[in-house]
Amino acid sequence: MINTGKLAGRTLFITGASRGIGKEIALKAARDGANIVVAAKTAEPHPKLPGTIYTAAEEIEKAGGKAYPCVVDVRDEQQVRNAVEAAVAKFGGIDIVVNNASAISLTNTPNTDMKRYDLMHNINTRGTFLVSKVCLPYLKKSNHAHILNISPPLSMKAKWFGPHVAYTMAKYGMSMCVLGMAAEFRDQGISVNALWPRTAIHTAAIEMLTGPDSAQWSRKPEIMADAAYAILTREPRQSTGQFFVDDEVLESAGITDLTDYACIRENADKLMVDFFVEEKGAPVETDAPAGAASAAPASGGDAKIPQLFQKIESLLSPEIVSKTQAVFQFNISGAEQGTWFLDLKNGSGSCGAGTPPAAPDATLTMNSNNFFDMFSGRLKAAPAYMTGKLKISGDFQKALKLEKLMKALKSKL
Repeated sequence: MINTGKLAGRTLFITGASRGIGKEIALKAARDGANIVVAAKTAEPHPKLPGTIYTAAEEIEKAGGKAYPCVVDVRDEQQVRNAVEAAVAKFGGIDIVVNNASAISLTNTPNTDMKRYDLMHNINTRGTFLVSKVCLPYLKKSNHAHILNISPPLSMKAKWFGPHVAYTMAKYGMSMCVLGMAAEFRDQGISVNALWPRTAIHTAAIEMLTGPDSAQWSRKPEIMADAAYAILTREPRQSTGQFFVDDEVLESAGITDLTDYACIRENADKLMVDFFVEEKGAPVETDAPAGAASAAPASGGDAKIPQLFQKIESLLSPEIVSKTQAVFQFNISGAEQGTWFLDLKNGSGSCGAGTPPAAPDATLTMNSNNFFDMFSGRLKAAPAYMTGKLKISGDFQKALKLEKLMKALKSKL
């Protein structure tokens, strides 16, 4: 998307702008000559995550904008107030707020400790509310007032809650701020919207979640920056209370070929769909009734799962057990519903029908067709999880170890 200059001289307060999507939105606005408040925690280099508020500010200045780096923990009310007051003193006001700062933990209820729960809710929901509230007096004075939350469309489908209810609640809290504040501030000319990606976006965060190969099925953060730019350059009263998805925003702006946004152009049609959105063109799904899967595996001469596990069993070795160190339980629905296990933690390994002899480290729930696709290499575990085709409870990282195992076994199965 070509810059139009519409944000020249505007002041954007962007949380979490030291890296990833937040920084890309900042750079896009900077090319118009905007003022950017880089509000983030990282003042010193992080051992695992690149970028600080100062390196981001340097990039913003080089792109043509004016930058003001501020050390801000959005959980700290005084830090937020100090940063907003300092930004207003430097730039004369605030026109746009981008609530991008977020924390994630893809853990189920038993494996979500309350410290992590509080972190997600205090950064995602409370931080978004706090930053919006503190910036409000200055947004009221602007003739181009926008709040944009990087949060998903609201949906009450159980599949978005079941695998990681704490994280979903925290992200949906950001989206509920959109729903409520859009109505609250409509008559004051302040536009409040949400933006979410259709596919995984290649950032340090997604790489930590799904491994170094995540670029293979992700888009560049530039797609979110371009979509945000399209929203933020609109007149505030033109749209508010909307839950935008990046590809739909760009298509409405006339950009229909999204190939260049893929990290790997050749994989532009094989991208991993992000949380909370459906694959484009996918049929409407309904939540399956509880207890749909039976503990007894399907029988019959044409049953494929027993044959698959027999093959896996013949390939098990102490070496595979040593490298994996995890016990998996598979709850399969569909044509060959049943419960199966794969023990790659004890002895030389074992597998078969029923629950595992030892407590599972990770339980994977999926349709039998998706199960076959996963073990044949046609469906990767991480994308399957992101699209709702695979539900994981227990240790998420150990569940993703199946990716390497299936890759090693693929040629032999």
